[in-house]
Amino acid sequence: AKGRGGDHSVLGAKEVKQFCKNHGVEAADQKLIEFLVAEHLTMSQVAQKQDISDPDVIASFAARVGSRRNLIGLYLLTVADIRGTSPKVWNAWKARLLEDLFNQTLRTLGGNEPSPDARLQATKRDAIAILALHGLPPQAHENLWRSLDVGYFTRHDADEIAWHTRLILARPWEDKAPQSPIVRARMADGGRGLQVMVYTADVPDLFARICGYFDQHSHSIMDAKIHTTKDGLALDTFELLTEQHGIDQREMMGLIEAGLTRELTQQSPLREPTVGRVSRRVKNFPMPANVELQPDEGAERWLLTVSASDRNGLLYSLARVLARHQLSMDLAKVTTLGERVEDVFLIRGPALAMGASRMALESDLIHAIEG
Repeated sequence: AKGRGGDHSVLGAKEVKQFCKNHGVEAADQKLIEFLVAEHLTMSQVAQKQDISDPDVIASFAARVGSRRNLIGLYLLTVADIRGTSPKVWNAWKARLLEDLFNQTLRTLGGNEPSPDARLQATKRDAIAILALHGLPPQAHENLWRSLDVGYFTRHDADEIAWHTRLILARPWEDKAPQSPIVRARMADGGRGLQVMVYTADVPDLFARICGYFDQHSHSIMDAKIHTTKDGLALDTFELLTEQHGIDQREMMGLIEAGLTRELTQQSPLREPTVGRVSRRVKNFPMPANVELQPDEGAERWLLTVSASDRNGLLYSLARVLARHQLSMDLAKVTTLGERVEDVFLIRGPALAMGASRMALESDLIHAIEG
């Protein structure tokens, strides 16, 4: 139904319903097929654009899916659809997001989903057990964990929490702040890409500065979990896809740890974004830039959605604009779909309180996208 005008998911569902009737497909299978055509983009959009650590997001998705059979079918179709689009589109990060969404939704549909508080306590217990295996005393984590909000523990699994805790507790402290930024990297799950932790004093341009370093060294940010402790320290985690150029992964981790630490310590002015060549397809068929701002229920945080043609330095260009408007970030999801990017940020700051300043922000973002 593409090219006929209107939503091809809606139009396609009508087409496939008639197709099933014409070919004698049984009623139960017809219902499943119609559901899959209508919702074939939903799972990918929820996994890559929403905070799947939020129980409300999982509950809403589970209600939309409706059954275990629908969920399994939608998961398989989503994976096949993404992998069939292009070898460049599928990666370990997307695989893990979809798997996490599938498993959480399956538990919810089965009626075995624990309460958010019970799930939170279970994550903490698992993290403490991992810490004990590394020889940390039972109460060693308590001061650090008291500085972290609930959002941190819901967005990270037990292994990530234990990893962060070990690294932070291993460093000396002075006046409740690290003597220098703590930057550590490790292999991401699935063996492709890296996971990088940054723990340092929070400043308005921190996200832009980190993005600038990754942009300069051709590391693609696939996901970012952004947190600020009650002590005013940033605890951020980035999922990277790296261009190794023959460099061993462990050597790459060492280069990132040393280089990003140096970048954050020097506090030099933000550099200009890298200007690289765009693909022939993007050059001939550019995608119109689109920027949307939507408030949450209390209008304390805003969901910023950006879609545009992909190019080198784009994320850093967007981050510089957010820093210039003194906006803080709680979440970033970076999605590359072939030659197109769809990035989602959860942001907050005084500049979002007035319509004129929001219009100025949108204008500056469009200008940054168009270069």
